[in-house]
Amino acid sequence: MADFSNIVILTGAGVSAESGVATFRGPGGLWEGQRVEDVCTPQALDRQPELVHRFYDERRAKLASVQPNAAHHALARLDAEWPGDLLLVTQNVDDLHERAGSTRLVHMHGELKSALCAACGIRTAWADSLPPETECPHCGTLALRPDIVFFGEMPYQMGRIEQALSRADLFVSIGTSGAVYPAAGFVQTARYHGAKTLELNLDPSEGSLWFGESRMGPAGTLVPAWVAEMLGR
Repeated sequence: MADFSNIVILTGAGVSAESGVATFRGPGGLWEGQRVEDVCTPQALDRQPELVHRFYDERRAKLASVQPNAAHHALARLDAEWPGDLLLVTQNVDDLHERAGSTRLVHMHGELKSALCAACGIRTAWADSLPPETECPHCGTLALRPDIVFFGEMPYQMGRIEQALSRADLFVSIGTSGAVYPAAGFVQTARYHGAKTLELNLDPSEGSLWFGESRMGPAGTLVPAWVAEMLGR
């Protein structure tokens, strides 16, 4: 533990897969039966708002049937007990990290349980269905949309993430494909600033060659073991 002070952790779909949350790209490039291009682009929202809103309504409703797994709980334990700086950056839009207890957390791709007003830009906690032309509670415009970062849009809090990467002693990537930028480039940024790098994944990611160490296996097994190692017990 004495070797590190500042940690940045990136999590992807592999962390939540063991809880029963579908990974982003399944067989044939589909996400739960839909082409990603049909449900996760600004063009899709403009062209087929009913389909896009219904798709995220279904994903939001499914959160009630899944629970945090051992990896989520282990990361929450590290968050609570780590004495140095720690930032957990997730590409996932579910709320399993929060439910496990993580607080030093950034959802870079948005959140299912949040609505974004396309008119005033204010976000609202949202747990129910979100039909097209829902009224914004802040400005009254019929412009609420899922608070999801679509392809072609800028991920959230990139300044904070990049600052944390520049100060990190250790960068850990867990359950990510290494295929989606800018997150796929975080390991290179961390290495450039002198951080040690570790990958925990079911299979080697597309960016495995950039990591100083890679451990392969289920997140529910690898993450608790790594956290216990970091906390010295």
